[in-house]
Amino acid sequence: MQQGLTLYSYWRSSAAYRVRIGLNLKGLEYATVPVHLVRDGGQQHAPAYAALNPQELVPTLCDGERVLTQSLAILEYLEETHPQPALLPAAAGDRARVRALAQLVACDIHPLNNLRVLQFFDQEWHVPQSERDDWILHWMRTGLSALETTLAGAAQTGRFCHGDAPGLADCCLVPQLYNARRFRLDLDAFPTLRRIEAACLALPAFDAARPENQPDAA
Repeated sequence: MQQGLTLYSYWRSSAAYRVRIGLNLKGLEYATVPVHLVRDGGQQHAPAYAALNPQELVPTLCDGERVLTQSLAILEYLEETHPQPALLPAAAGDRARVRALAQLVACDIHPLNNLRVLQFFDQEWHVPQSERDDWILHWMRTGLSALETTLAGAAQTGRFCHGDAPGLADCCLVPQLYNARRFRLDLDAFPTLRRIEAACLALPAFDAARPENQPDAA
């Protein structure tokens, strides 16, 4: 039987980046198995990996023989199996707020700009690059604007998205801002997001999770 944690990851995947941050914040050791999303036609489509994760997406986390998919579900699993340090606050209302912040990124921004969506636009609909870029920037700007307003206007916002300890929402925010810079979105309109990001990246757990610090970084 397999022992320990194994993360199937791609260095530039923001969903995998979220999980790396969560694992690091929890102080959990894990092995990384790179899955290159472009090379060889996309290694996530290889039969062996598709058998592990039928969605053919990253990340996948194996805890012994248990196979876990979907980044937010993985982070919630880590929270339940390794409660300290906590990624979610104690009060139900506060937990709902943090989950909503995380889902704003993971459910409403990220999927619209994911690799498979952009590949479909290119390969099936032959959408010009300039129009694909407009699509990406529109949905990132829309979502991050809402997130900036939500965080800037809330008393619960502290040094991090919720209070003065990093949590689930921060695990989602930092990778999304990495993506935004990758696609050259101007972030000047989001001072609260940038302030929180800076506080996060000053922590070793976030720094170690950066894409450029991964073993498969190209």
